[in-house]
Order: sequence, then structure tokens, then C-alpha cells
Amino acid sequence: MAMAAASASAMARRAASWPRLLLLSRAFAAAAAEPKRVLVPVADGTEPVEAAATADVLNRAGARVTVATADPAGDDRGLLVEAAFGVKLVADGRVADLEGEAFDLIALPGGMPGSANLRDCKVLEKMVKKQAEQGGLYAAICATPAVTLAHWGLLKGLKATCYPSFMEKFTAEIIPVNSRVVVDRNAVTSQGPATAIEYALALVEQLYGKEKSEEVAGPLYVRPQPGVDYVIDEFNSVEWKCSGTPQVLVPVANGSEEMEALNLIDILRRAGANVTVASVEDKLQVVTRRHKFNLIADIMVEEAAKREFDLIVMPGGLPGAQKLSSTKAESNKPYGAICASPAYVLEPHGLLKGKKATSFPPMAHLLTDQSACDSRVVVDGNLITSKAPGSATEFALAIVEKLFGREKAVSIAKELIFM
Repeated sequence: MAMAAASASAMARRAASWPRLLLLSRAFAAAAAEPKRVLVPVADGTEPVEAAATADVLNRAGARVTVATADPAGDDRGLLVEAAFGVKLVADGRVADLEGEAFDLIALPGGMPGSANLRDCKVLEKMVKKQAEQGGLYAAICATPAVTLAHWGLLKGLKATCYPSFMEKFTAEIIPVNSRVVVDRNAVTSQGPATAIEYALALVEQLYGKEKSEEVAGPLYVRPQPGVDYVIDEFNSVEWKCSGTPQVLVPVANGSEEMEALNLIDILRRAGANVTVASVEDKLQVVTRRHKFNLIADIMVEEAAKREFDLIVMPGGLPGAQKLSSTKAESNKPYGAICASPAYVLEPHGLLKGKKATSFPPMAHLLTDQSACDSRVVVDGNLITSKAPGSATEFALAIVEKLFGREKAVSIAKELIFM
């Protein structure tokens, strides 16, 4: 009888503990399902390709990314940020309003004077220092490791890299490493715009593991050998002639791929082209595909239709490409497209007829001639096409080569830390 009573009592205690165990398991599952929170602070002069690549790639991994301006409040611009190379974007919020919030990662893009503007934001300094002290992940690329993190004393005793010309700003307590991406403890650093995707994938690996990083990298079609020269597969070579400064139109829409659009804008403006960004929506502000970057176009597409351009080149992103299908390039002038746009814009308008082209691989079956679809960048006469976000820098550099020559393209490739 005593043994039976003891057994019954033990069973009762276990039964009583089940609801608590169930609640704990549910809480654990909820915590595991909660997306990682990532802060990407931006400021006037921020390098837009680095900010976009960080936000885009981490968003693909499932992170909840907040792009917040570190610029002082009080002017009439609201959340508008005037990034480098004339790129205008609208942030999600202000760093000053996020001080009490917790983030799994704070990742600082570079650019000048963007890096200095981030450095001078006292709230951001406090947040990143707290992140580092608590063992949280923090990261910086381009000038920011030297100009910002080193200035805050957050790289002491660590291996780190940065944009090569800023390496001399590292103090003696920092171990400089000439690598494209460096991970040391909870700090990740990288070198420049052309290392931004590698950097972002390293951040995904730190947050989610190697398997997730590889999963995200797949659809990007990243370069198999980072740091080497770009390759153009060219057919029916012709000279692209412009009378004076090349006039380039980049149409954008809600759903355009931000890394592709911003690489085109950034790199072609670096080269000296006059790049006009035109919205095909009913307002200048467009919301890009992945992070839903709020990009401000220069003009509406109706205004662009009244002007003459030497080149029209279209970013991809399936929703954006479908909206760009009404944009008509002229087959007697240079024109181009990347990712979904060769299949969804150029092919339906007959602009690939008799031409070799490439596109985003899952959409390559939509091209009449698929013989060049394995190539990353294809030029056929006055047509240029490319594959995916991971080939966007090569695509833009190939356009620079056609418009300005090989020497100029190589110079910019080195400036970007592409090669």
C-alpha cells in the first residue's frame, strides 16, 4: 500500500510539472522562431552598395533588418539620407529612437563622409560599445573599421581589415590583416563595395551557421573566385559611341533588386557617366525587392521618355522586371538588362532576337537562344546582359569598359576592391 501511494504521488508530481515543461518548450520554440534583429545604420555619404548588400543578404537569411539614419534630427528632410554618388534613400527610422532596443548584429557600412558621420553619432557609439561588451556581434566594412570602430576602441587586440588606404589609421593595438573579410571573436570587418556580398554572407554564417550562408549564397550566383578579373563573353563586337559624357537611364520600380540597381548607379557614376534614375511608379519613391529599401528616383519615367539617352539598362528582381516591361529600349542604341529583366523585358519586346544573352538561371528557359546562359556577363553588339545579384558588379564594370575603355574599368574595379 505504501509503495502504491508513493508511486501515485510521484506520478502526480510529474503530471503537475508537465504544464510547466510544456510552457517552457513553447517559449523555447518561440525564441527559436523569432527572427534575428539586425541594425544597419546609415548617414549622409554612406556607400549605398555596402548598405544594400548587407540589408539584402541578411534579409534573404530571414533576419529582421532595420536601416536607421544616424544623421541628426531637426532638419526638414525627415528620414531622407543622401548617400554617396547621389543615391537618395529613405531610412526605416532613426538610430536615436532605437537606443533601448536589442539587436543580434549591428553592421556599419562604409563610404566617406558616411563613416565619419557614423563615428560622430553618440547614440550609435553607445549602442555598439554595449553590443561589444555584451559579446554581441558587430561589424564594419570599407573605411568604417578604421574611421569608426578603431576610433571607438572596439578593435583593440583583434585582427581586422578595412579599405586598404585606411589601414594606416589602425592603432598599434589592432592586428591588420589584408583579407577581403576578417572574423575575430565577435567582430567582422571587410574591405570595400566589391567585398560586400562576401561580408554579408560571413555575417549570415555568424548568425545562422555555414549551411544557411551557403543556402543564401546559391541564388545570388556569387563569383566562384573572388578577387580575380571579371570576364565578358562578347559576340559581334562593336564600339559603343557617345557624343560627350555618356547619358545612362536606369529605370526602377517597386520590386527592383536593390543590389543590381545600386551597383549600376554607383559604378557608372564613379566612371563619370551621367546616370538618371527614373521611377516607373506613380511617385519618385520606389520600394525595392528584398529589404524593401526606399530608393528615391531622380525623375519620373514619363519625363525620361522626353530625353535622349546613350544607354538604357534595367535591374532585375521579378516584381520590378514585370513592371519594367513597359520600358522600351531602342535596338539601334546600347541597351542592357540583368537577372529577370532579359527574360521579362527584353525577350517579350523582341530585343533579344538574333542575340546571345544570359539571365537569371531559373528564367533562362524563357530565352529563345539559351546558348550563352551559362555566362555571367554577355555582350552581343550593342546588347549587354547579366545573370544575378552576384554578377551585378561585373555587369556594371563591363558597361564601363564598353563606354570608357578597359583601363578605366580596371581602375574602378581596383577602387571597389573587386580585383
